[in-house]
Amino acid sequence: MDISTLQFVWFALVAVLFVGYFVLEGFDFGVGMLLPVLARDERERRVMINTIGPHWDGNEVWVLVAGGAMFAAFPEWYATVFAGFYLPLLLILLALIVRGVAFEYRGKRDDPRWRRNWDWCIIVGSTVPAVLWGVAFGNIVAGLPLNADHDITGGLLDLLNPFALLAGVVTTTVFLTHGALFIALKTVGDIRVRARRLAGRVGLVAAVALVGFAIWFNLAHAHTTLVWATTAGAAVALVGALLANRVGREGWAFAGTAVTTAAAVATLFLGLFPYLLPATNDPANSLTVVNGSSSPYTLMIMTWAAAIATPVVIGYQVWTYWVFRKRIGVQHLPEPTGTHP
Repeated sequence: MDISTLQFVWFALVAVLFVGYFVLEGFDFGVGMLLPVLARDERERRVMINTIGPHWDGNEVWVLVAGGAMFAAFPEWYATVFAGFYLPLLLILLALIVRGVAFEYRGKRDDPRWRRNWDWCIIVGSTVPAVLWGVAFGNIVAGLPLNADHDITGGLLDLLNPFALLAGVVTTTVFLTHGALFIALKTVGDIRVRARRLAGRVGLVAAVALVGFAIWFNLAHAHTTLVWATTAGAAVALVGALLANRVGREGWAFAGTAVTTAAAVATLFLGLFPYLLPATNDPANSLTVVNGSSSPYTLMIMTWAAAIATPVVIGYQVWTYWVFRKRIGVQHLPEPTGTHP
């Protein structure tokens, strides 16, 4: 298979964009899912939401750029995945919309029932993508039946196979651990203690699920030393995160789950390459980096655009995290007035 440099670069760039998305959006999915678990009252719920308040919308930019990169660089891949995964991706989109609206509207009325309803929108809007992204990527790396036109011929039930469902368990539990450690890193007081304790418990479940999925994935779908190495790196980083959490080093613990998430996503893309979507019924129907890519001229123009825009976007996000780096607690929030987030 003759793969050009630009085709390889854009496959790698799509992988990097999804790594960034899952590392950054993963912890705020986790915070959203933990809202009814860690918060004991309204002020603690406000603390949790305020930890991700400056970041959640910027984190979502990564998936928009990743989708745009897929569309421009690998249009066949984009068309096949978005058509075949129409219902799961629609549910993810609706969940993200409802979640974003909930962040903006929950504090518009000083009414406990109003806020409680929007809180459930945040919880569901965080849980649905956390599960379905794992299911979607599990199916992509495992492959699906494709016809000669690269259309997925299976139905919705084919997507709900054990391998993909296990991938959904992995993403959900890793994001829960990642989110709990972010709360521990960004808060003070009782909520910080509860977050550390919960991170240790959920992290053990995530470790078991991750190791089980990694072994299955490597034995069934990948055989290279590099893929085994990144898999081991993800597992070691998660264990390191749990150990750091036990001794109260939240910064190192959060960095560990970030590395775990990044290494796990990198493993999926390394195991997938040079395919974009393997065909389980006939290998000749598989989508590859070669037969699914745009023209060399299109890839060249996109490369120049990415080289200019990417540093600006990354620099802006680094700046926002630096500005909002301090811990917060209930003592930093005013009494409820009906206008808080």
